[in-house]
Amino acid sequence: MEPKKSYTIKPYALILGGSSGLGWASAQKLAQKGYALWILHRDRGTERDNLEKKFAELRQHCPELITQNTDAIHPQKMVKAIEETLSKNPKIKVRLLLFSIAKGNVKHLIDQDSLTPADLAVTAEAMAFSLMRWVQELDKRNLWTSPASVLAFTSEGGRRAWPGYAAVGAAKAALESLIRSMALEYAPKGIRFNCLQAGVTETPSSALIPGIEELKRESERRNPYQRLTTPEDVAKVVSLLARDEALWINGAIIPVDGGESIR
Repeated sequence: MEPKKSYTIKPYALILGGSSGLGWASAQKLAQKGYALWILHRDRGTERDNLEKKFAELRQHCPELITQNTDAIHPQKMVKAIEETLSKNPKIKVRLLLFSIAKGNVKHLIDQDSLTPADLAVTAEAMAFSLMRWVQELDKRNLWTSPASVLAFTSEGGRRAWPGYAAVGAAKAALESLIRSMALEYAPKGIRFNCLQAGVTETPSSALIPGIEELKRESERRNPYQRLTTPEDVAKVVSLLARDEALWINGAIIPVDGGESIR
């Protein structure tokens, strides 16, 4: 039996990490599809001016846009962000949570400044476990619509080794496991959980991966379309899986790579 729909006001898409890359492309696509947007991001200095211009343009298509420049990973700052939003929008309901946080350590395991257990813990907290905290907090405050959807970005690095990607790869593997567990336990509440495994994409965060140019060349060679995945490719699938027609897709790891991962 399909979950009964409970939303009577315009539903929100909450995007954690929505100022660039996959998160930003998805925000633009979701705005085109009529979503109200609640975007958390963390940007400093000169990035802010450019970002405010981007948000101003987005607001023309999405007047309900909420933006908060804060650390979505920090528990107290998470609570503060939610409470600030509720103080201005007490009837807000979240229909889609898009987890696009990219804060990972890219140290090598064997190096003068090698990866440490603390580096692993920080990366896993940022790129996996903080999602669970957001889901639980929204649930505790009854802020989900029913049905609702949670989408998180993963990569082949959760199963395939690449030098300097150990911490992020471990975090992605943890994220995928967590998504499956939440898909199981939150199904009675009408919330479904899925991971999108994007192909290699040019974003500000991917530019920090050691050996990224070699990785891009290899990805183009492996891809049947002989090109990299774009943020817009991924955003289209985000929009697709956010629809009610995707209600029966739950607990899945879905490649969004044009077939790059088939060989």
